[in-house]
Amino acid sequence: MEDLVNAWAGRRVFLTGHTGFKGGWLALWLTKLGARVRGYALDPSTEPSLFETAKIGSTVEDIRGDLLDRPKLESSILDFAPEVVFHLAAQPLVRRSYADPLQTYATNVMGTAHVLEAVRKTPSVRAVVAVTTDKCYENKEWIWPYRETDPLGGHDPYSASKACAEIVCASFRSSFFPAEQIDRHHVGLATARAGNVIGGGDWSPDRLVPDLIRGFLDGRPVSIRRPSAIRPWQHVLEPLHGYIQLAGKLLEQNAQFASAFNFGPADEDAWPVERIATTMADSWGHGATWSRDPDPGVHEAASLRLDSSKARAELGWRPRLDTGAALQWTMDWYRAWRDAQDMHPITLAQIDHYENLA
Repeated sequence: MEDLVNAWAGRRVFLTGHTGFKGGWLALWLTKLGARVRGYALDPSTEPSLFETAKIGSTVEDIRGDLLDRPKLESSILDFAPEVVFHLAAQPLVRRSYADPLQTYATNVMGTAHVLEAVRKTPSVRAVVAVTTDKCYENKEWIWPYRETDPLGGHDPYSASKACAEIVCASFRSSFFPAEQIDRHHVGLATARAGNVIGGGDWSPDRLVPDLIRGFLDGRPVSIRRPSAIRPWQHVLEPLHGYIQLAGKLLEQNAQFASAFNFGPADEDAWPVERIATTMADSWGHGATWSRDPDPGVHEAASLRLDSSKARAELGWRPRLDTGAALQWTMDWYRAWRDAQDMHPITLAQIDHYENLA
């Protein structure tokens, strides 16, 4: 990983969503690589949170703000003069999008447009990675994995909002940052679509791993809505490694990377929910268990897989952890938190371990 350290030492990075789960891990990793990171986000949405437990605020410049506060967002980017922008801030939950669709669209669509407009006004920026989701595809419930050229869509407001965010990014790229003219405007804009990420420090409601951990801690069976649903599970460090690699290629002003990229696990690591739940319960011990919820709730996809062959071929990216290992790392983190250990060095140690694998 020496080349990666050399590439990021001293880089000025603006990161939206640093108080969230994925954003928190990315903030910690980038500062470990030597980057100077300014984070822009709302307060952590959960208690506990990765931001607090891993002491991420001690490593980044922490600005609290809303993506919809355009003047504050623009001034926060412009006066920092970053070379790289990672856009991760979002309303990330499917079920919450049903409860508050307008806020979901406002944050995920207009929030993305506000970030890109701020980039347009900031001459220092050279690379932008806007993170969306695997759910941005028009899900036909088929067995084949989705490729970057497949149609976008979304049944629920969250998925549709992320498909819209992809379209906003494509429009800004075509209108203001065309890849074929990167030598003139110097901005490479890419989007990143990842599968279901797991790892320590996620406490979001209505997500499988946090729900299971909360139930295990309370000593009660955890009710699972759709145990047969299949998802492309991966440890959070896997797609983050891809985002970092992608931004590095954009910094080289290479036009071919100003596009969309999938970051998902191998086909054999797309597990059904019930296998994840059972593996985690067995690993936790102490009588941990789960049960089937008779009410499946709102619509959610039954099957979803990603084709990441483009990232493998063009970036040289590939997963380092299979689902079993990803679950083990996740459980190790939560057990350490349960035992009141200092989670800052433990989180850094997992990043160290991943770097050694990579």
